[in-house]
Amino acid sequence: MRPPYGRLGQDDEPAVHVTFDDAAAYCRWAGKRLPSEQGWIEAAYTERRMAPLSPFMRGRIYPYPTGDSPEGANCLGDCGKTPAIDYSAVLERGRGHAKARTTRPGVNGLYDMGANVWEWVDTGDQAQKGTRGGAWWYGAAQMRADYDASKPRDMAVVYIGFRCVKDIR
Repeated sequence: MRPPYGRLGQDDEPAVHVTFDDAAAYCRWAGKRLPSEQGWIEAAYTERRMAPLSPFMRGRIYPYPTGDSPEGANCLGDCGKTPAIDYSAVLERGRGHAKARTTRPGVNGLYDMGANVWEWVDTGDQAQKGTRGGAWWYGAAQMRADYDASKPRDMAVVYIGFRCVKDIR
């Protein structure tokens, strides 16, 4: 991992500036794995909780990980007021990511699935790997389920991070 913004990230910030292989290695070390693209999409857009909190409804597929609108996510320009950490002094655009779990929880009660940082997903392709959810560097359109993004597996930038998942048996 490389220090984003020229300094080490804090424990409450998303892990960014990591390649797909860096992220996959960390997940393996933690006894987990990176999510598949389809698994990530299912978790981000389809409400599966038995008794979801309002305004979410069980079984409904939402256009954004935040629900019916991008409001509450940390994206560039069209997600409303965001809790971003202001790194604009060292960036060419945007303000930067928000601390983990400071955006509004979305579908399935999950935090930060919409924008904040792209998240690596395993697509099976060896050269290109998927990223999902959008990022603070982009607007709300990149948060939608039908927005297909991939990047070279060795790419490491301040707007790509990851989350690990654990198989339940």
